[in-house]
Amino acid sequence: MATSHEHIVKSYDAELERINGEITRMGEMALSQIEAAIDVLQRRDSKAAERVTINDDAIDELERTVSNDVLRILALRQPMARDLREVYAALRIASDIERIGDYASNVAKRSMVLNQTAPVAPARGLPALARLASELLSEALEAYRLRDADRALAMRNRDAELDAAYTSLFRELLTYMAEDPKQITPCTHLLFMAKNIERIGDHATNIAENTWFLVHGEPMSGNREKADKTSE
Repeated sequence: MATSHEHIVKSYDAELERINGEITRMGEMALSQIEAAIDVLQRRDSKAAERVTINDDAIDELERTVSNDVLRILALRQPMARDLREVYAALRIASDIERIGDYASNVAKRSMVLNQTAPVAPARGLPALARLASELLSEALEAYRLRDADRALAMRNRDAELDAAYTSLFRELLTYMAEDPKQITPCTHLLFMAKNIERIGDHATNIAENTWFLVHGEPMSGNREKADKTSE
């Protein structure tokens, strides 16, 4: 007799497994894109940055594949309860990973513009911010892979770390621009790049929250702790 997580129709299990595999590949690609975007910034390599932007298409294509697979399951299987949460979470998480890929691509695009000017000192703060965002994304993806709600909760609680680091870099950039107006243009690009990285953390947190919902069937309690003070 099949258990609550084993289906009589084995092809259904295969379909769910295929979607899980697609999301895993998307996550791995997104992590690689973040790493590559910061690498090309540090090396001031515009050709490599262009390759990062082109590689984003592969993540977009996988997101469309996940969406099509989910729609097929919804139409043919009419899942309920935990099964419905599985496909719903897959759809939401794939969308979040696709947006993360877009943000990494945006960082690479702006690095190409920065390469046309002299290096700016505050740019040194971006790699540490990106490493923290990658760490949070990796934790969120692992929580989803393991269906580990406690790990997802712990990851969400760390999002404030990224917000605080972003706020610190934001203020440093504003100070730098105030002291040297000639640096306003490159620092403005750095501000957008830092914001892109901070948004990666927000989407990683979305993945964690969807993992919690998948496991427990209810949203995480309480509001996210936010430490982004850039609007103050």
